[in-house]
Amino acid sequence: MAEEEETAALTEKVIRTQRVFINLLDSYSSGNIGKFLSNCVVGASLEEITEEEEEEDENKSAMLEASSTKVKEGTFQIVGTLSKPDSPRPDFAVETYSAISREDLLMRLLECDVIIYNITESSQQMEEAIWAVSALSEEVSHFEKRKLFILLSTVMTWARSKALDPEDSEVPFTEEDYRRRKSHPNFLDHINAEKMVLKFGKKARKFAAYVVAAGLQYGAEGGMLHTFFKMAWLGEIPALPVFGDGTNVIPTIHVLDLAGVIQNVIDHVPKPHYLVAVDESVHTLEDIVKQDCLDHLLVNLRMEALFVKENFNIRWAAQTGFVENINTILKEYKQSRGLMPIKICILGPPAVGKSSIAKELAKYYKLHHIQLKDVISEAIAKLEAIVAPNDVGEGEEEVEEEEEEENVEDAQELLDGIKESMEQNAGQLDDQYIIRFMKEKLKSMPCRNQGYILDGFPKTYDQAKDLFNQFVCALDASDEFLKERVINLPESIVAGTHYSQDRFLRALSNYRDINIDDETVFNYFDELEIHPIHIDVGKLEDAQNRLAIKQLIKEIGEPRNYGLTDEEKAEEERKAAEERLAREAAEEAEREHQEAVEMAEKIARWEEWNKRLEEVKREERELLEAQSIPLRNYLMTYVMPTLIQGLNECCNVRPEDPVDFLAEYLFKNNPEAQ
Repeated sequence: MAEEEETAALTEKVIRTQRVFINLLDSYSSGNIGKFLSNCVVGASLEEITEEEEEEDENKSAMLEASSTKVKEGTFQIVGTLSKPDSPRPDFAVETYSAISREDLLMRLLECDVIIYNITESSQQMEEAIWAVSALSEEVSHFEKRKLFILLSTVMTWARSKALDPEDSEVPFTEEDYRRRKSHPNFLDHINAEKMVLKFGKKARKFAAYVVAAGLQYGAEGGMLHTFFKMAWLGEIPALPVFGDGTNVIPTIHVLDLAGVIQNVIDHVPKPHYLVAVDESVHTLEDIVKQDCLDHLLVNLRMEALFVKENFNIRWAAQTGFVENINTILKEYKQSRGLMPIKICILGPPAVGKSSIAKELAKYYKLHHIQLKDVISEAIAKLEAIVAPNDVGEGEEEVEEEEEEENVEDAQELLDGIKESMEQNAGQLDDQYIIRFMKEKLKSMPCRNQGYILDGFPKTYDQAKDLFNQFVCALDASDEFLKERVINLPESIVAGTHYSQDRFLRALSNYRDINIDDETVFNYFDELEIHPIHIDVGKLEDAQNRLAIKQLIKEIGEPRNYGLTDEEKAEEERKAAEERLAREAAEEAEREHQEAVEMAEKIARWEEWNKRLEEVKREERELLEAQSIPLRNYLMTYVMPTLIQGLNECCNVRPEDPVDFLAEYLFKNNPEAQ
């Protein structure tokens, strides 16, 4: 009996572990759905959600971070394809496939209990989705148990649907109206894929096919709203763009809520085969933008996921929609993208290199370089712009509201206070104004989004009390080192700065005096457990501060902002290719020039060699001729006359042995013998 119970328990355990296939696991939507399902226990959505569980699941973004390479007991086992062969396997996936044949892919699909094809991100997947549902339907007779096929489509297949009530445009579409849907012209293939899936899903009991039409997806890394998030985070434009009049209603859904709908479809195996997955919001484009796909942003649909709300148990991440949950979504988005602002404060005595190091760090981390003089100048310029009278032409209507008048009065009062403070403090601004302007600057959206580097501020304990920074970099050096550095600065750099001898020594003395008190800037940060990074630049012996910058980057870590866009990457690659080609062309030209020079030198050396050789031969000939003159004279005088006569005689006689005849003749006719 015990053995039977153990076998039954083991069987139940096997049944409650399902293998789920999802295409393109390295994409935004499929990746988040796969990660979500990998943390869901099979059948969990069949149980009612208690209030305690709802409180535990308030922070839905934690689900995105909860992934493990180890398969958890009872959860869905995720397998799927990758869009790129070199994409790394997601840690939540058991297996991934890329660049495999249709035959091999079919074998992988047959091993799965649930097949999910997501066609919301890649239209190229529609053909494969239709093939998959068709191929699986032909293998139904070989199924050991029921399989589910889920096509994740888009509400764009409803975009041109006529209103249910012409007199009341606010009546929403529901799943029951799916036969009346009319697709956007750019999404005809999507609606055809939906029809094919529904057709094959009705043929066999062991093969259930569903279509889930999802609203515009957002959440996590951003989805289709990523472009707007990025523009807002960078702060490069004054306002986000609104296409058209912005009054069109856009059906939306958080990507994790969409994953929850799919989880419920798998667990419940509902009777309706066409489902709509949207949240409860009725937001217009203008609503969304105030807080890439243009077609999705221009759709105007009121939809209600009636069946989903009434029959499924979903732990909603954003049931009320995008606008109501904007703060949570932004936090989730920045965490997923790693867009945490870096706040750095660089302090130290004058001439230690604060500004040069801050400039390089700001460039590396893409942060705002905050200098006190710039902040004050910018704040005063804004106040002056407010109080400056507006030029109004004749016939133009002048409308002055009370609020504007109050702003002008406040700005004028503040300007008067600043002027009085500077007159009383020898041109220096009082701390209350400095801290006010600095707070406004640091609370601005660009600084809050991307972070900043404070250059030499705060200077005192009181100034530091109103500021917070992640990293405090304390630069220091001996007075002798700093004096030597300033003395060696070029005159062009020193002119008009505080590096003149008197001003520098006074500033250095003030800095040392301030930092020997009981309450110093560094003491304040130590109290906040923000321990400064101390660097003695004098000991590094690096005039350009490269070693100090390298050490600070190591302490601070990697940048936490957007990387290059695809266009920027392409532009960099293009420039790199052009530079490489230019470099190769220059090297080739240099090589050819070098070869030409070497050849010319070789020819010149060869010609010089030949010239010198001819000269040597000429000299040898002349020498031989000079040396042969005495001998020739001797032969012409004493030998040649007798020899010529002997030869003539030999020719006349023609003896049998001419040599012997000639020798005998010369002997007989030797002039000396005669």
